Amino acid sequence: DIIRQQANDKNLDPSLIAGVIYVESRFRDQTSHAGAKGLMQIMPATADYIARKSGGTRFVQGDLATPQINIAYGSWYLRYLLEHYHGNTILALAAYNAGEGKVDEWWRAASDRGERFRVADHIPFPETRDYVGKVLDARRAYRREYARELGLR
Repeated sequence: DIIRQQANDKNLDPSLIAGVIYVESRFRDQTSHAGAKGLMQIMPATADYIARKSGGTRFVQGDLATPQINIAYGSWYLRYLLEHYHGNTILALAAYNAGEGKVDEWWRAASDRGERFRVADHIPFPETRDYVGKVLDARRAYRREYARELGLR
């Protein structure tokens, strides 16, 4: 229900949100070795940024353990990244994993060479290449499994 609600509020594909959650945390509330928190594995600094930009004036870091808040913040960030990368899901997912600055660097380098950005050719981090592929695979699986429930075709 939270995923469907946030997808509707943020104009996102619910299967994309579910795919990110699956790859990030397997739907378990946890903290990563790097300090990312909750179902969507949001870094504390990113959560503070999202709170400032989205009007979360009462936000505290402990809120990231609350599924409603974690999914709302992660979905807000996905929408932000999709807008930043003009709807390019691959770039948005790469940035969700590796950071916006790195992806901007990689995209700019490809663009300067007149190349179309491709995961295999332009993402130097194996973890990020794998991440993008895993989220896209999970999104396909969720679309197939829950198409009727999620209102997808």
